Amino acid sequence: MAIRVTVWNEYLHEVQFPEIAEVYPKGIHGCIADFLKEAGMEVKTATLKEPEHGLTQEVLDNTDVLIWWGHMAHDQVQDEIVDRVHQRIQDGMGLIVLHSGHASKIFRKVCGTNSGYLKWREDGEKEILWVIDPSHPIVEGLDEKIIIPHEEMYGERFNIPQPDELVFISWFEGGEVFRSGCCYHRGKGKVFYFRPGHEVFPIYHQPEIQKVITNAVKWAAPINFPNVTYGNPPPVVEIKAQLEHSIQGLHEKK
Repeated sequence: MAIRVTVWNEYLHEVQFPEIAEVYPKGIHGCIADFLKEAGMEVKTATLKEPEHGLTQEVLDNTDVLIWWGHMAHDQVQDEIVDRVHQRIQDGMGLIVLHSGHASKIFRKVCGTNSGYLKWREDGEKEILWVIDPSHPIVEGLDEKIIIPHEEMYGERFNIPQPDELVFISWFEGGEVFRSGCCYHRGKGKVFYFRPGHEVFPIYHQPEIQKVITNAVKWAAPINFPNVTYGNPPPVVEIKAQLEHSIQGLHEKK
């Protein structure tokens, strides 16, 4: 069964700036959707201005992996929708956050920190994106580095919790470095932050970047978890210890 992907994008830059529309005539979401469809995935798109930002409960319930691109309108995303997305992640939906989505409400909620704090510079610098975990499924089929000719610089310190798995770090022409590929596990869901993707540059047309995102979707797709019991279960094996007074239910007597 094909992985069901929803690509979410503000879709504001492409509408407001002709030079960006020239780079992404179908929008950033359309570009990403096209190469994921070619990879055999079932893909839908959603944008900020749609009712409920295009992320109704029905849409999310039928999404295996959500891709998020945001930049200039983080504050316009309704908290109710953020909570809805967060719950689906807990229940097993994967989330891939791209570029300036580091400051989005959903990534801040996932991180538990103000992940918008970092250094940045829009100089179109060369970036070398280094693979630091060659065994990770997200880098399958890639070389040890990806060279991006022109990109916005992001620099450390990046105010995020320590990643569960760190897949990429970036070096920029101006000297800075950045943790550019960060994996987290939240509830049953997997989260991947991937830094490249400034809207002015044709980053998502680059084959290696497309490969990373395609691999990340496969990694983040839900898996079958074993049944888990919560609450107050009976013992798995017989308890032989004897107490003079039972402690069962003491807290209920307060």
